[in-house]
Amino acid sequence: MKPHPIVHIEIPAENPAESAEFFKKALGWDISVDDSFDYHMFAAEGGPAGGFVKPSDGYNIGQVIIYLETDDIEATLAQIEAEGGKATKGKTEIPGIGWFAEFTDPAGNRMALYTSARSQG
Repeated sequence: MKPHPIVHIEIPAENPAESAEFFKKALGWDISVDDSFDYHMFAAEGGPAGGFVKPSDGYNIGQVIIYLETDDIEATLAQIEAEGGKATKGKTEIPGIGWFAEFTDPAGNRMALYTSARSQG
């Protein structure tokens, strides 16, 4: 089985810009903004990248979402469900970027899968 490394983390924040600035100043994270989504992204040397999201669309303060890389979202979701997890959001396109799906593990932790559009073509 191919490993599924952590590739992205989303941190809910009431004010994503303020949170991004905090981590930039406090921990030296590189910050960039995708203006098309008003999405504040971070990159920490040696670790996965991520972004700050407003608490909406199911994001809640205190509930960080971890994204795991996969080359086949449907097959990985099937394996997750076979082992007692539950798919909560099927494969969804992020236009021009890739696809994601969400699931909960048997303990109830919300996580996600991610496939980059670059890896598909």
